[in-house]
Amino acid sequence: MLLEVCVDSVESSKNAVAAGANRLEICGALGIGGGLTPSLGLVQCIKSSVSDYDVDCMVMIRPRAGDFCYTEDEIQVMLRDIQNFKTCGVTGFVFGVLTPDSEIDVEQTMRLVQTASPLDVTFHRAFDLVPDLVRALNDVSKIRGVQRILTSGGRPKAPSSCDILRALYAEKERLRSSIIIMPGSGINALTLQPLLDSLAPYEVNEVHLSGGTWHEGRIKPETRKKGMGMGSDITTEWKIWQTSFEAVSKVRDICNNNKRSTPGRVDDI
Repeated sequence: MLLEVCVDSVESSKNAVAAGANRLEICGALGIGGGLTPSLGLVQCIKSSVSDYDVDCMVMIRPRAGDFCYTEDEIQVMLRDIQNFKTCGVTGFVFGVLTPDSEIDVEQTMRLVQTASPLDVTFHRAFDLVPDLVRALNDVSKIRGVQRILTSGGRPKAPSSCDILRALYAEKERLRSSIIIMPGSGINALTLQPLLDSLAPYEVNEVHLSGGTWHEGRIKPETRKKGMGMGSDITTEWKIWQTSFEAVSKVRDICNNNKRSTPGRVDDI
């Protein structure tokens, strides 16, 4: 079973691949509402740091925090970012665009997919904000060039959305679509196996997690200027988000022991 881990630093990337990640979703600022487009330098450094591993690297394309309905100026930024990252040898891109009515924006997504071609594309969890996920699956399935959908099943955490996820897998079979449905959000060593059991008999070949926690930053507590910050959550103002080797490794073990496996990828890394 393929294991994807989202990361926003070189150190997190090293932890993830050493623990058994098959694919990285490279983001910037994961602590800010799901992550943003990373810097070119970060992507290059991560690729260099994991070059000894057989690991794919997908890049998040999200120009700002907030909703997923973008202006033409923002779409242009996304297109330019895709063009720039294509020169880095990445595997593909992760993005999603919605209309003002919270539906899949097929037209704008197609523009991004065409620019990303022939690289892989994941439609990210903007998908979960659409009111009718079965209809959303039909819309995304029509966009040639999207390989997978990352989804929590329309609720904050995938383990609480098994009924909706089952409906999505059933609809995928009805459509005879090759698109991959990749559960994500709330995936950990305690929740993964019950989730997979609940989704049987549907075949789950990929799962996604962050496997991260907040760690104290490097500035000494006694030297931190009280009452000052840069506008983020006060509880994490001085902290750093980092992927845990242990958390990813435990999930990797479950993936390896699960019968639903992607040929040729179970024992990677």
